[in-house]
This record gives sequence, C-alpha cells and structure tokens, in this order.
Amino acid sequence: MSIAIKTNQRVPRTLLQRGLKAFIDVRELTLLFMIAVIVIVMANLNPYFLSFSNFRALSVGMAPTAIIVIGMAILLASGGFDLSVGSVMALSSTVVAMLMLAGYSIPVAVFCSLVLGAAVGFCNGLMVTSLGINPLIATLGTMSIARGIALVLTEGFSLSSLPAEFGWIGKSSIAGIPALVLLTLVLILVFDLAVRHTRFFRQVYFIGANEKAAMLSGIHVSRVRIIAYVLTGALAALAGVLLASRLMSGTPTAGNGIELQVLAAAVIGGASLRGGEGTILGAFLGVVFVALINNSMTMLAVSIYWQMIVIGAVLVCAVALDMLIRGRRG
Repeated sequence: MSIAIKTNQRVPRTLLQRGLKAFIDVRELTLLFMIAVIVIVMANLNPYFLSFSNFRALSVGMAPTAIIVIGMAILLASGGFDLSVGSVMALSSTVVAMLMLAGYSIPVAVFCSLVLGAAVGFCNGLMVTSLGINPLIATLGTMSIARGIALVLTEGFSLSSLPAEFGWIGKSSIAGIPALVLLTLVLILVFDLAVRHTRFFRQVYFIGANEKAAMLSGIHVSRVRIIAYVLTGALAALAGVLLASRLMSGTPTAGNGIELQVLAAAVIGGASLRGGEGTILGAFLGVVFVALINNSMTMLAVSIYWQMIVIGAVLVCAVALDMLIRGRRG
C-alpha cells in the first residue's frame, strides 16, 4: 500500500516537471506568457496603456526593428550576426531621400536604396567567409563606415521636403491598421513559413548547428552565409526606407543603437549566439517584449538612460538563461 501511494505522488510531480520543461523549451509560449504579464500589470498601473492610440504608436514604432530582426534571426541561426544593421538603416534612409530630392522617381530611389543595403550585406558576407574575418570585427567596421557615409552626405542634417506620395506606406492605414504594421506582419509570416518549410533556410540551421557536417553533406556553406548577410542588409535598408516614409525625411542618425535591441529581441526569442536555433516568430515576439518594456518605462516616466541600462541587462540575462537551459539539456 505504501508503495502505491508513493507512486501516485510521483506521477503528478513528474507531469508537472515535464510540463514546465516543455513550457520553458518552447520559447514562444514563454514569451507570450511574459508579454501577457506585462500587459496585465501595466493595465492596472496606467489605464492609458490599453488605449488604441498607445498600441498604434507602439506597433508603428517597433515595425523597423521587427523587419530587421528577421534577417538577424536567420544570421544567428547560421552562426553569424551583423552589427551594421542600424547604420545601414540610416544610410538607406539618407540615400532614398537624396535620390528623390535629386529628381529620381520614388521606385528608382527605393530600389537603389535596397540594392545599397544588399551590397553592404554582400561585403559583410565576403569578409566573413572569404577573408575569414570575425563577424564582430567585420560588421563593426561596416557599421562605422555606413554611418560615416550617411553623416558625410548630409553633414549631419536630416533631409526633408520629400514627395508627398512617398509618405503613403509610412502614414496611411488600411481598415484602421497602419500599412507599415500590415507590411511588417506579412513579412514576419512569409519568412517564418519559409524558414520552417524551405530547403535553403533549413540549410542555414544545419550550418549553424554543425558547419563541418553541413559542408560534408554537400551544402555550399560560404554561399548560404553570404546570401544570409545580403538578406539582412536588404531588410535593414527596407526598414530605413519605411522609416523615411513615416517621418518624411532622411535621417543620418536613425537606428542608433537599434542593433542592440535587435540582438536582444532575437536572443530572447530563442536564437542562440552559437547558431543552429531560433525562429522568426520567436524573434518577433522578442521585439514585442522589448518594445513593451520600453513603452512601459516611458509611461512610468522612467529616464531614457535607465531604459538603455534595462535593455542591456535584459540582453545579458537572456543570454545567461539561454546558456543555462542549453547546459541543462547537455
């Protein structure tokens, strides 16, 4: 009888442990829970938090970060990362404005800006794969170069008086939802499905998990990584173009520090600095989580300098938690 009682006591405890383990392992569920907690707490602390105007401003403001995090999540899965995304965003914002002010049509200006971002990504990919330069050093260098070019071209001033038609996607709404937000959600959905179901993006995960095994299986490692860097650069450029459309100006100082937020969001969303893991949906939820923290501190009148400290602390804690979980798995 006593043995039966002990067995019955262990069963629910084991089920609970398994349930907690599954909850922690599925990062999307963990993030959804944490996001729900923040929303509930802030709704009680500040009634304006749940207003439509606040959520509209929050979603529009985090759209560029959400677009950039797509490329960053893919890069992290391949075992790399890119610190130049904020500078590429500023450079593309500046270039698209300069081209339109010079008389070029909107499609031509946008296309050239996207090509420029892809070209910066291509240079990053070549330096990492062909020259063997560490991604930290390579992208840190292009970060400085891209930001410097944007400042030199404008002498540090924003470029305004852009064509009114250019502001359509940045300021218009469809059924009450900002077009910028709808475009971001479409990109998140498309890339999340592509990462889960296409052969190319599965190769990215194979490379990040075990580069030598991927190479022996016939995967062209360098080519896949270069394409990942090109995609990241193009998405950062797209974020810059959309930001210019929303602000109706090219800003050379745009995206300053956004690379930290993007990295934090991707890691919080389940991406690993060692590569081979992470999802686009998880990275997007990481962006939402970070944006909610910033928005909550703003509504609670917390200094912007403290916000920087909190984001840095969140990044460190996310990486530490990630390493702890993976260590326990091992």
